[in-house]
Amino acid sequence: MTTQFFDIAQRAAADGHITADELLALRREGWGDGIITRAEAEALFAINNALRERSPEWCDFFVEAIGEFVLNGTPPRLQCSLEEAEWLIGQIDHDGVVESMVELEAMVRILDRAENTPERLKDYVLGVVEREVLTGNGPTRCGGQLSATHISAAECRIIRRVIFASGGHGPAAVTRHDAEMLFRLKDATLAEENAAEWDDLFIDGVANFLKGFALPNAQVSHERKLELEAFIADNQANVGRFMGRVAREMPHVLNHFGKAFGKKAPPGPDYEAIAAEGEKVTTYESEWLENMINADGEVDELESRLIARIAAEASAP
Repeated sequence: MTTQFFDIAQRAAADGHITADELLALRREGWGDGIITRAEAEALFAINNALRERSPEWCDFFVEAIGEFVLNGTPPRLQCSLEEAEWLIGQIDHDGVVESMVELEAMVRILDRAENTPERLKDYVLGVVEREVLTGNGPTRCGGQLSATHISAAECRIIRRVIFASGGHGPAAVTRHDAEMLFRLKDATLAEENAAEWDDLFIDGVANFLKGFALPNAQVSHERKLELEAFIADNQANVGRFMGRVAREMPHVLNHFGKAFGKKAPPGPDYEAIAAEGEKVTTYESEWLENMINADGEVDELESRLIARIAAEASAP
């Protein structure tokens, strides 16, 4: 952290206000060496906690800078380690609450951009939103003026982004954990006038869990990406070693080499068959859905629409 960055951060944190010129200076100093350091990121959190008002320009800068530190501050790029996730949650949850929408947006944007993040971060964000819906208090709630069991449009957008995030449990894959959270919110808000987006979010999310699929290697772990980057950077790696690694981990790539050199490539995964298999609702999934629906002893309108959609897709040619 440069002396000027530190001085600006101290002044802004002390008086609870940051000018346009100070914000521009922070941006220049912060990206002067091409990276945001942990000390700089923590200084930005101190400013954000102290600000009486957060301008759109500040929010944009804060979200961008925190995301840059978490995803690109240390190799590998676009990956959030468990240690980085715990640091981020600790900065935000230091007083037991998420105080501002910009903090929530910073976490959601990281999930949006990341190739992979630990379950801890995604579960934390969804937990924050669920508590907001059930209590009526939180960064999307304008000081708690809305009813405790009303799902707002802002919350619908956040939930959709998180459960379908590229950096979540699986890219665009809804998990059982996510689906059960959607059921809890539905049951708690049946009598409320929820945002128009809620019905489709509930049905899309649960249907994705039941009929979607994700390949086991759809995401590269933090540790594995470090190994791959080290391998690529190894100037001593020979062609045979490289091709052996490809053959073991990405056999479909050899199709191109096989055709080029007149050799028959080994058969690769049948992705169409895998997708078709994922479309089927298994016995386990069917029993899970029945248990979720029977939990309150009745079939409500949203559950009826969900069942109708699954049945219609199952009978489609």
